[in-house]
Formats: sequence, structure tokens, C-alpha cells
Amino acid sequence: MGTAQSREDRITDSESDEGYEEGEEEEEEQYDDALSDHQNTQSSSSTSTSSGGNTPKAKWVISEKLTSYSFTKENGDNDENCWVLEVGTKVRVRVSTEMQLKMFGDQKRVDFVDKAVWALKFLSDEEYRNFVTQFQNCLFENVYGMEASEENKVKVYGKEFIGWMKPEVADDSMWEDADDLSSGSVPVKGNRELMEEFEEAANGGVQSLALGALDNSFLVNDLGVQVYRNFNRGIHGKGICVKFDAGGSRIGGSPSSSTPKKALLMRAERNMMLMSPENEGKPNATGLKQVDIETGKIVTEWKFEKDGADITMRDITNDTKGSQLDPSESTFLGLDDNRLCQWDMRDRKGVVQNIATSGSPVLHWSQGHQFSRGTNFQCFASTGDGSIVVGSLDGKIRLYSKTSMRQAKTAFPGLGSPITHVDVTYDGKWVLGTTDTYLVLICTLFTDKDGKTKTGFSGRMGNKIPAPRLLKLTPLDSHLAGNNNKFHGGHFSWVTENGKQERHLVATVGKFSVIWDFQQVKNSAHECYRNQQGLKSCYCYKIVLKDESIVESRFMHDNFAVSNSPEAPLVVATPM
Repeated sequence: MGTAQSREDRITDSESDEGYEEGEEEEEEQYDDALSDHQNTQSSSSTSTSSGGNTPKAKWVISEKLTSYSFTKENGDNDENCWVLEVGTKVRVRVSTEMQLKMFGDQKRVDFVDKAVWALKFLSDEEYRNFVTQFQNCLFENVYGMEASEENKVKVYGKEFIGWMKPEVADDSMWEDADDLSSGSVPVKGNRELMEEFEEAANGGVQSLALGALDNSFLVNDLGVQVYRNFNRGIHGKGICVKFDAGGSRIGGSPSSSTPKKALLMRAERNMMLMSPENEGKPNATGLKQVDIETGKIVTEWKFEKDGADITMRDITNDTKGSQLDPSESTFLGLDDNRLCQWDMRDRKGVVQNIATSGSPVLHWSQGHQFSRGTNFQCFASTGDGSIVVGSLDGKIRLYSKTSMRQAKTAFPGLGSPITHVDVTYDGKWVLGTTDTYLVLICTLFTDKDGKTKTGFSGRMGNKIPAPRLLKLTPLDSHLAGNNNKFHGGHFSWVTENGKQERHLVATVGKFSVIWDFQQVKNSAHECYRNQQGLKSCYCYKIVLKDESIVESRFMHDNFAVSNSPEAPLVVATPM
């Protein structure tokens, strides 16, 4: 099938990953023996090894001491031609980010996932580099449907983003400058291990987590909203549950809307907005419920409406990163597939609507934009000053200033995977996008024509845009995380004060909460980045393992970081 377009070469499989420290020397000897036997052959060859199990005790097994590989074009699921990697008789896999390919340039080796973890070790540096280049070209073509030519790369990324397609020529100085700019932050102390763990039962069916920066945090589950007390060692159940009234009215009248999927704290965390999907399987809602936390009562059921017509929202968030602490907060942000707006709970005259006389109250669309063409917005977040970052289905990440939702100041090109969640630092200098198979960390800083350093929220970034960095799991950890487990909910740690810098990033995949040291990721000299081709990828993280799939992982507010700890406690919510 498609052999006319085959790209063929030969290769070798490899030794242990970081996860397998024992027996590494023995494996090195095995590879050395395999290689010395074939040192004088003309063909470019490689060794292949596999780790077939998906438990931490799985061992590397040499599969073929000498094998060959080819990149072949075949018909995919949707009758589209796609590149497939074949290695010997054991491996046949579509070239994609789901392979979690990891490069070891100093060892002339790549590891990847295809039902098991495979490693290929090449006989020469030239062979290794040739394979990596072919892989990246095939990946580009599979993602964008066009050949990986310079002209097509400019088409996809745009001239301003030359550093995204040629990371080797990217200006990395902004990553270092940003470190200097945030040097006032408290350094992370050494390699402190995670401290002791406390567990709280949540009575099952957990849908979402709403962390408070003041007294309480909240878990939304099938029964209602569970209230937890915030401490500097985590959250502790208060035995209070605000139950949903099964007999009461439901927004949109859909049975599935009885369990909210989204909770937003407002008004000094005395009110909570609960949003339930209109239809099962889709996040879009036609309205929301406003709960008074002190009384436990639903005080209002709001409808989303524009120009007299009902509309939906797929997500809501606070106006700024710290506005949930404002007791007078009456506005919040809304996002739908092609809408970005601000909602106001006051009427047009600026007073809070009289709920008793207004029947079904309608939120006032105070500002925003309805885009005519398919922006396919998926998720958004706000900075400390109210600037907005929006992630899209096509992988684009757009930056909007606090003064205009009509046109993005900066639009970063997609890397081929939909953005499912997005977060931004309080100062707006860093954006974290979550995709199914990796996180993308973007530096928004640039120097304007007057030599001033600004963020891409306040002005259009020029042509010296820093290349992003990717945060990934090693192929082994990706395999251990289980089938169909995808990254979700990547967050920075939580600060709401100028001059304080976030210190960690956390994301969830399967039963893993994965934590990166922010300072380490920003460091261009970090050992992970040596001998890599393409965008810099960081594999240095800690994993918190749970017995069941994790719903959400979030760091508590910086207020709850104790003096001898490098970070506020991490809260991990599982369905139970």
C-alpha cells in the first residue's frame, strides 16, 4: 500500500529510560555487543527494544538486534493519506503526537509508544538525525495535510513565527529576560519531596473543584456542593453539603442539567455560579444558577440572552485572576464557540435587578463580540489586569487586551492539536495551553520599537517571537498512564498579587497529577533541552499517583503556602 511514497532506512533499538535505573549497564553492554557485530555493514541499521508491560516493573526486552524502518503513505480512517512508521515486523503506527516520541541525541536513540514502549538505537549520528527529520516532516504533513516545505511552513505559522518552525534560529533571550524580571520571587528550595498527604471522602460523583483563596473551597458532585475549610496543609470537610433541589426548576429543562459541570466563585467567595450543560456530551449551557453560599439557597436562575434571543455559553470565568475576592463583583466573562463577552448581573441603569419582579432574569451583555466565522473557541482565562487568553479547536491561542474583545492583539499559531484548557500567569507573561498529548508553554514578552518590554496582550508582537516549550510525559509514563488517557486542566500555581511569581505547573492525565518546576522549564540551559531537535521539550516532573482517574489537580492559593514549603498544598480531586 502506497509503497511508491515510502521513505525507507534501517535502525536499532535501545536501552533503558530514566524509569529503569537498575540493569542499565547490562543493557548498555547488550546494545554495544549488538552494534559491534554489525559495525562494518553498509546498510544503515538499528536495534529495537520494547517494554511490553504497563506496570512499573515492566522490563526492556531486545526485540531485534538489527532491523529496518520505513515511513509509508497509506489511506487513513477518513480516506486521507497519512504517513505510517513501520519498524521490522513488530511496529506499524500512524505518525502522530500520540506516539510521544522522545529523542536521546547523545545516545542516537528514540523512544515511542505503540501498544508498548519501543526504543530504537541508530548506528550513526547521521542515521539518527535523518530519522528525526523524516519523522518531523511526516508529522507536519499528517497534521496540516501539506508537504513540510519551507513555503508551507510559512503558510501555516506565518513569517512572524519563524522560531516556531525553526526553533534553532528562535530568539530565546526573552525566556532568560523573563527569569530576570521575576527574580524577586521566592526561589524553589532544592528538590524537596512532596510532603505528607491527607485524604477526604467526597461522597462520589465529583464533577468539578472550586478553590477559594479565603476560608472555604468547594467540590461539586452529583448530590450538590460540598463545603471544605481551607488550611495550610490542604482542605478539610466541614460536613456541609448544599444539595440540589431535584424537584426545582432546571435551566433549559434538560434532565442532564441537574448536575453542574462548572462552578465559579464570586463576590468575596460568598456567591457561586453553577453552569449545567444543556445537552449530554456538550458543555454549552443556556443559563446558570447563582447560589448564596452562606444560606445554601439558589437565589437566581439567570438566562444568557443577546438582542432578545436565547444564546449558549460553553465556559465562564472571573473578570480577572483575583476578582472572586471583590465583594462588589457583578460582572464575569463568558465564552461560546464563536462568542467572547462580559456579562453583567446589574440592569442597564447600573443597579442589581429585582429578582422578585423580573420573572426569569436576563444577564446583560455588557461588552463582547460575536464572530461570524468559525473561531471554534474551547477555553479561556484572565490575567491579573483583565486581559484574556482564548484557546481554540485548531490549536490557536489568542490574546485579547482588557479594552477590546473584537480583535486579538496576538494570535499564536496552533501546533496541530486542539487546545482543551488554557491558563495564564497573573502578570500575563506566560500562557499554558493543554492538549491531549502535551502542554505548550508560551512566553508573551516582546520588545517594541521603542525598546520597551511588553506582553502580547498589550501590543502586536513583532517578528522576534520566542519559540514555545512543550511539557511532555516520557513514553514509559505515557504508557503507564493507561489507554486513552489524555492531558487535561493544565494550571499554574495560584497567585493574585503583583510581584509574586507562580512556581509550579500541574496537569492531570489518567491517574497521574504531573507537576513541573516552572523555573526549571524556563531555564534554557536545563539538561532536558540538550541534544534535542525541534521545539524544546521538558520531561522533568513529579507524579502524584491515585487509585482512580483524577478529575482535577490544582494548587491552593499562595496564602496557604507555609514558610518552610516551596508551594501551597496541591488538591487532587478524584470521582470519589
